[in-house]
Amino acid sequence: MRISQRVQELEESATLAVSAKAAAMKKQGINVVGFGAGEPDFPTPVNIRNACKAALDAGHTKYASPASGIPAAKEAVCSKFKRENNLEYKPSQVMITVGGKEALYLASMTLLDPGDEAILPAPYWVSYPEQIKLCGAKPVIVEGKESNNFKVTPDQIAKAITPKTRVLIFNSPSNPGGFTYAPDEVRAIAKLVADKDIVVFSDEMYDRLIYGNQRFLSFAACGPENYAKTLTFNAGSKTYSMTGWRVGYAAGPEPIIKAMAKLQSQTTSGTATFCHHALVEALSGDQAEVEKMRKEFERRAEYMHQRLNGIKGFACVQPTGAFYAFPNVSGASATMGVKGSLDFAAKVLEQAHVAVVPGIAFGLDDYVRLSFATSMEQIREGCDRLEKLLGKK
Repeated sequence: MRISQRVQELEESATLAVSAKAAAMKKQGINVVGFGAGEPDFPTPVNIRNACKAALDAGHTKYASPASGIPAAKEAVCSKFKRENNLEYKPSQVMITVGGKEALYLASMTLLDPGDEAILPAPYWVSYPEQIKLCGAKPVIVEGKESNNFKVTPDQIAKAITPKTRVLIFNSPSNPGGFTYAPDEVRAIAKLVADKDIVVFSDEMYDRLIYGNQRFLSFAACGPENYAKTLTFNAGSKTYSMTGWRVGYAAGPEPIIKAMAKLQSQTTSGTATFCHHALVEALSGDQAEVEKMRKEFERRAEYMHQRLNGIKGFACVQPTGAFYAFPNVSGASATMGVKGSLDFAAKVLEQAHVAVVPGIAFGLDDYVRLSFATSMEQIREGCDRLEKLLGKK
């Protein structure tokens, strides 16, 4: 039996692999502190769960009509973008998807042909390059520098643009970097691409999870030229702790959304109908739980940043968004006699029973990602174990 070449060349999701390994060790009775999972540890807010139950009781268990989103869900997305992001969309410019991951995949399949190029700043989310390669296109990596909090500059992007460039992927707040582009930084990149035939994929999954004095600006809100060539992606997953619900959404130019919806109709047929109704409540209902979660993530971000920077061989920039720390562990790797993030992650899992995600999966091998979407007790315990293994500064 032959497996297709494109699937053979596909990398397994490193984040899911780490979570699976940690889960397997826990089954063996090993007490593992898991910093791998990219999902909130809070329950989905009760009003959203109740809306889903009501939808089930009302018989909303058949195919969604249309598959790209029931009207109420599309209207809720439009209202969210207007209220929170200063973006005006019509329902015909919006679609509901099987999580944010499907939305990004549909966009890649819709816009990228073999031989095309997509500019991808590193560190990047693990699925970006694999989705690009599945289209036969080439990811062009632009490496963000730690000295600039991993943010790429307009000059770096300009040097990466070629006649084959079709897409720029822009992710803020960042998974895995935990950084957020300031509004002026977003505008500078938006100005660069405004007059170019490039579609921007703006991944804004963590737009409500920002900390300190940080402000968020949607890429499409930078001007009419950017609005006309930007696809904006979001989901219920991170903001509302709905990772397992698999409900995301995309908004952008109507011809692109229509083409993505056509592809969706021949693949997944969209997310579960009752989840459309849950999304309506998530976006339109009480937002108090979102702010509670955000404040707790902010508290954890400050604590983890402080603790990691107190460990020998670690150097960590302050997270300003999402729920990840992305420390440089090259010094710690040298102390342990290992080379690269894969070996480092394997060693700390084996010796300290702490699960982290190797930075090589995100395009930068001197780093690891630690999620603070877990309890403060687990964060303290995990940091204590790393400190015991490597020593205190």
